[in-house]
Amino acid sequence: MGSYTTRSEQERAILIGVTNRDYGPDQIKDFLEELAFLVDTAGAVPVKSYIQKLDIPNNRTFIGKGKLEEIKEYIHTHAIDIVIFDDELSPSQIRNIEDELRIRVIDRTNLILDIFASRAKTAHAKTQVELAQYEYLLPRLTGMWTHLERQRGGIGLRGPGETEIETDRRIVREKIAILKEHLKRIDKQMNTQRKNRGKLVRVSLIGYTNVGKSTILNLLSKSDVFSENKLFATLDTTVRKVVIGNLPFLMSDTVGFIRKLPHHLVESFKSTLDEVREADILLHVVDISHPGFEEQIRIVNQTLHDIRASNKPTIVVFNKMDAYHYILKEEDDLTPKTRANLSLTELKNSWMAKNNSPCIFISATKKENIDEFRAILYSRVKEIHITRYPYDDFLF
Repeated sequence: MGSYTTRSEQERAILIGVTNRDYGPDQIKDFLEELAFLVDTAGAVPVKSYIQKLDIPNNRTFIGKGKLEEIKEYIHTHAIDIVIFDDELSPSQIRNIEDELRIRVIDRTNLILDIFASRAKTAHAKTQVELAQYEYLLPRLTGMWTHLERQRGGIGLRGPGETEIETDRRIVREKIAILKEHLKRIDKQMNTQRKNRGKLVRVSLIGYTNVGKSTILNLLSKSDVFSENKLFATLDTTVRKVVIGNLPFLMSDTVGFIRKLPHHLVESFKSTLDEVREADILLHVVDISHPGFEEQIRIVNQTLHDIRASNKPTIVVFNKMDAYHYILKEEDDLTPKTRANLSLTELKNSWMAKNNSPCIFISATKKENIDEFRAILYSRVKEIHITRYPYDDFLF
């Protein structure tokens, strides 16, 4: 278990993760650090984390009874407001855990939806998030009627409660249908906008959330797209015209990917992800300073596969090289080097710099290696541009 520093006048949260056959304690610790970042982005304070080893989660309360009692004792002695699980919980599990702990319980999906709701600024993003929220809410309506817990089994009381739930289900289903129709119209408008951009080469920035995509877009397009050191700073797709030399092309910044990205969000953000699917070139931005960047690469590649965009020409951009740190081994340490012991130079010469896709190491904030980055991007865009405009040789 781990602890975090606290701030006043914010919700105080306990974080819970579970190790299993696929993920060991070290990975779960990294996952909980990411969950803590999500909690911070949502405006709460991650106070303490708990990790339990379970081959199979408990059907009723996800974690074991002993761990639940340990958490319950901590909650009642440290003024905790909310418990957040790193995994998605079923409606009955949330209800059972809340009964045991007497405190609000949410899962990772609910937390991410909450962050998206707070970050959505445009009507398009708000509609996408609202749809995802309603689809998440629908199977959980029963648990929200807490007063029914007292009515269960009471003669003459069950009917009105059930009717109330069914009424809400009908309302939510109708709302979902309306939002889907609204998004269809938006998707058509977005598709028309993409077609109206002409045949300019389209480059899309992709990557894990908070790797510096918006900073790179600002740097290359000389624009001022909002960016900050928070998860999901960008929800709406931003498209800017970029010119390198005399060669113009379009660059888009899209929503960042993340581990266990809720299915409802992937479905709702179809029009946003279409920007990735229809791009000519992908710039896969990686935070080289993050200790788990290999796992982040894997997650992004899997997401690209899931949305049928994994066959795109890709340039891997290892960003934040100025923040990269490694552990220098002592001369008498004869144990094999790990990834944590590799210098940046050694890392550049490793398998990542020799894979099938071209790659570049940069620092967008310090503007390091940007000229080399522009040269690689120029070369790739030029190859595609020439096939579309074979008589534009005067540009080059």
